[in-house]
Amino acid sequence: MTSSTVTTVFLPITVAVIMLGLGLSLTVADFARVARHPRAAAVALACQILLLPALCLGLVLLFDLEPVLAVGMMLLAASPGGTTANIFSHLARGDVALNITLTAINSVLAVVTLPIVVNLAVAGFLGDSATLGLQAGKMLQVVAIVLVPVAIGMFVRHRFTAFAERMQRPVKIASIVVLVAVIAVAIFQERANILGFVEDVGLATLLLCVLSLAIGYTVPRLLRVSHPQSIAASFEIGIHNATLAITIALSPALLNNSQMAIPAAVYGVVMFVPAGALCYFFAHSRGRATLASSQTGSDTSATAPSERNTR
Repeated sequence: MTSSTVTTVFLPITVAVIMLGLGLSLTVADFARVARHPRAAAVALACQILLLPALCLGLVLLFDLEPVLAVGMMLLAASPGGTTANIFSHLARGDVALNITLTAINSVLAVVTLPIVVNLAVAGFLGDSATLGLQAGKMLQVVAIVLVPVAIGMFVRHRFTAFAERMQRPVKIASIVVLVAVIAVAIFQERANILGFVEDVGLATLLLCVLSLAIGYTVPRLLRVSHPQSIAASFEIGIHNATLAITIALSPALLNNSQMAIPAAVYGVVMFVPAGALCYFFAHSRGRATLASSQTGSDTSATAPSERNTR
């Protein structure tokens, strides 16, 4: 995947717009909400920070990926969730409030965890290279990409609440339009190499998404987290911010390596298949469960008068 004006200039702007839109939807209460759902948040964050990098490392070794692609996979696994996870969770009838909380906390934690994972991957697969990785100076640029737009959005929401609420939808639509346009141009520019990219990392990225979604739901359920909260965790853990990963990989001031962007670029396309299928399953299974419970409730209400009369 080659660098161009589209990927090196417009892609970071797209990330900034997306993060600004996220900030417009956040309040301090979203961060405080974790205190009301400590188990769900703690389990999801542990899966995101600990299990996912380990899972991704296993896939990298299983598929024996080239070192640069291996680093790109680890970068993808370390990237936080994004607004797409919130959308899928909403459609699947998950706890969207928890999604927003996890997205907010993950975005903050990623400033520390993402450089750690990337630097370890660079050292492990490419050797300890001072020209790659995300050292202290480069971490400040990650902060600028991730946190500054979110902070601006939150400030605008706090000071101009009505304006922020009016702007949420237009900013979200604008970010989607710009993102689709940038990806479309990038795909067009790489049309001759797309099949090669899919052949290199297609199955690995697909498995990463499928297994991440499964872990995100199964582990919380095993630890007695509610069904809606587990759905939220599943999409938050299973859907990574591929746009952020591509931006970090391609940015001349950060990793400046086009090959490292390939896993995130392929993932950004293939992840819609398992995520969409799981969303459909959750939405329809939840609907059947609701119908069954309503029928049971009707039966109970029908027998209630006779029970009261016998008393």
